[in-house]
Amino acid sequence: MDLPEISDRLEIQDLIARYCHAIDRQELDELDSIFTEDAVIDYTAFGAPRGGVEETKRFLSEALALHSAYYHLAATSRIVLHGDSAECHTICHNPMVLKGQGGRPDTFYLCGLWYHDRLVRTPAGWRIAERVEEKCYLATVPEARLS
Repeated sequence: MDLPEISDRLEIQDLIARYCHAIDRQELDELDSIFTEDAVIDYTAFGAPRGGVEETKRFLSEALALHSAYYHLAATSRIVLHGDSAECHTICHNPMVLKGQGGRPDTFYLCGLWYHDRLVRTPAGWRIAERVEEKCYLATVPEARLS
């Protein structure tokens, strides 16, 4: 592995981390510097929409407001470089707490998924041109005690 390849891999790994932090910190405008302007983002595996960056930001803003806690744990990315394009497959563990409504308690659930990304090198650096979620599991934790 030469230095340019190492640099590309590190930049792509940082891009994946920036995506997670942007969502978990509700800094959704950061997604503009993570995805290409014409990116396709497919969250349909969990019943969410497929769309562009602006549609995704609107969806996430509404969906995150229904939750009191969540985070992304993304790891074990497999990056395949093809010059100025790349494929990246990353596993993600995503615990979430849905706010209770109508007197019901909060619901703690776990999402396990793969992100399948197609990336391109742009003048501003690597960007995700397409992201497709693949569902691995969705589990509700019964009567979890949340503090």
